[in-house]
Amino acid sequence: MGFKKLRRILIGEPLDNEALKEEKYSLKWGLPILSSDAISSVAYAGQEILMILIPAIGVLAYRQLTILSGVIIFLLFLLMLSYRQTIDCYPNGGGAYTVAKENIGTVAGVVAGAALSVDYILTVAVSVSSGVEQITSAFLTLRPYKVPICILLVLLLMLGNLRGVRESSKIFGLPAYAFILGILFMIVMGFFKLGTGYVPPEPTLPAVVQPLTMMLMLRAFSNGCSALTGVEAVSNAVPNFKEPSQRNAKTILLLLAVIIFVLFGGTAALAYFYHVVPGEKAMLILIASEIFGQGFMFYYVTITTFIILIMAANTAYSGFPMLVSVMAKEGFMPRQLSMRGNRLSFDYGILLLSAAAMVLIVIFKAQVGSLIGLYAIGVFISFTLSQSGMFLRWVRRREGHWVHKALINGIGALATVIVVGIIAVTKFNQGAWIVVFLIPLIVLALLKIKRHYTTVRDQLRLEREECATALQKENRYRNRVIVPLESVNRASVRALRYAQTISDNVTVFSVVINKAAEEKNRERYSWLKTDIPIIIKYSPYREIVGPLLEFIRSAEYNCSENDIITVILPQFRVNKLWQRILHNNTRVYIERELLKQKNIVISTMPLQIEAER
Repeated sequence: MGFKKLRRILIGEPLDNEALKEEKYSLKWGLPILSSDAISSVAYAGQEILMILIPAIGVLAYRQLTILSGVIIFLLFLLMLSYRQTIDCYPNGGGAYTVAKENIGTVAGVVAGAALSVDYILTVAVSVSSGVEQITSAFLTLRPYKVPICILLVLLLMLGNLRGVRESSKIFGLPAYAFILGILFMIVMGFFKLGTGYVPPEPTLPAVVQPLTMMLMLRAFSNGCSALTGVEAVSNAVPNFKEPSQRNAKTILLLLAVIIFVLFGGTAALAYFYHVVPGEKAMLILIASEIFGQGFMFYYVTITTFIILIMAANTAYSGFPMLVSVMAKEGFMPRQLSMRGNRLSFDYGILLLSAAAMVLIVIFKAQVGSLIGLYAIGVFISFTLSQSGMFLRWVRRREGHWVHKALINGIGALATVIVVGIIAVTKFNQGAWIVVFLIPLIVLALLKIKRHYTTVRDQLRLEREECATALQKENRYRNRVIVPLESVNRASVRALRYAQTISDNVTVFSVVINKAAEEKNRERYSWLKTDIPIIIKYSPYREIVGPLLEFIRSAEYNCSENDIITVILPQFRVNKLWQRILHNNTRVYIERELLKQKNIVISTMPLQIEAER
């Protein structure tokens, strides 16, 4: 089976450009796809808070969980209000990158884009690792295979997204709704069970081993802030919504905030009343076990939790390719990232995201506790720059009801910059230092890419006055042709025939490594009975390109500045990959070296070798 056929089976038939308007999110499918990251954080944000607090302060941890959950929910609604304003002002996507670049400066925009890109990559790694941790906590026999399972799941996500927006929304949308319904039912049944007199068993908890300090609370709070990742994805992907795109995006952002408020707040309250102790088993699994026992709903919650955590990575697959495509169009990332593939998705962005996430999973062995230390700081940097940019926009333009809008964004910027500081300090030794140092390196790389594209553009630009004389007779090139010849055969003769059609100035050039080879080449060349001159050079070090370049620059060849040298490389083509390995493929090396010269054109003359009978 050929690669193209396999690709079409896995990814589907190519879509034409007219299908792009159909490859957009509706309200029904946009909600689960773009909200799955934030929704899925219900499964681990509260758990990460408890895992910091319980070993230190025992039963007091549950009260602090409710307080910290309230602060995080407040931040969520603040960000929701702020990003609704961003959607109104920047309907073409780009989110924090576009806002920061236009209102603060280019470097600030690139920092926001780099930080958000890192966060998207970590979203995939953390979500998939957390999902596998949830399922392996219920089925312990799978625990030794965590990393391979994670890699397989990332590959499946990649394939699903390469199939295009419409198909991926159907594949990944239903599990999000199933999870929401399952957790809502668990919350209702949990409080119903408590209301009917059920008293949860008291777990074995450590005594208070250290005082409740501000640093301890900040460490727990920074872990819980992972619940806020994914909020920005909606503003990044506004162009991916069906019309009216802005209204649909704002509606989804509001629904997202309400869902997180109910699910995150509800599960935090259940953890408070049921006193579950996450460890070998995840918090949601323990709560489901307390409420439902080992019945159907326990397995339903377990499986849908696992699936939504995997699907949460799909938020990154929606946001990252769109973000990098915007940055690529403006020259801060490789141009290939701005190109749509056969199914109208940004294939290169999807492949880059998948590869980077798999590298992180392997390096950190799919340990959520290790990855979580790197998480959230990137997204809060982008939050801060986005809110600061919007604040400056309102203050400078003073449009409409700018005062209350500036107030919302100003408070958002202040709150998120404080959170950035908290995460950087409390998680620095847990891995946040990697992100703190990595983001500046990425920014330098992106700025260097931009400088490269600017240099290329400046050197390729042709002014109008130059165009008027560019193709005049006095400016035309004189084409001189050289045909490198290893031996006289059908491929080299074919190249010589072609050379005679494009120039009257043709030279054959041959490199030999001993006298016998020189005599053989001269004798066989004489059989052609042609007046095309042949130059044979002896190469004691078996070089080919060096002697050829020396000849072109020599007085013997007498090449002027207005001459273009066309080097025609004879090549025979074989059908199979294993057959190509049997030949030395010198042409590739010659071509690479000659392309470094500004006055040399490379032309390849192929001769197809028929398959063996």
